[in-house]
Amino acid sequence: MSTFFGNLEEWVKMQKSMLETMRKVDAMLKDADRLDLIVASRTAFQHIMRTIRAFDQWLQDPLIISHMPKEFLVEVRERIWKILEELLLLDIEHTSKVKEHLEKLMKEGKINPLLWSKPSEEERISRRRIPTVTI
Repeated sequence: MSTFFGNLEEWVKMQKSMLETMRKVDAMLKDADRLDLIVASRTAFQHIMRTIRAFDQWLQDPLIISHMPKEFLVEVRERIWKILEELLLLDIEHTSKVKEHLEKLMKEGKINPLLWSKPSEEERISRRRIPTVTI
């Protein structure tokens, strides 16, 4: 059991270290170029996914869930729903803005032809058959 508690302690230390690093780096990103912003965003997404996976595993562990007070579960549910709402709002806003921006660039003929070419009629028809959803 001492290994279990040691692992929990290490996780908390690692999360606190990431939080501290994130706050320090945030100040440096004020004047960042596009590449630094992409790297910072991807690093954040990777850490978010790692944390979510760990939280999900946590909520599947019989030792944890059988002893976790209801108040803890209520707090987790309330906070994670706020995070989910914020993420959904970000995704909706960002996706809409990118779509509008790309449409504008396309109309102006400013889309790099190496990255996008007008699909043939056959490709357009086949794309209609397979709806894509990003979750």
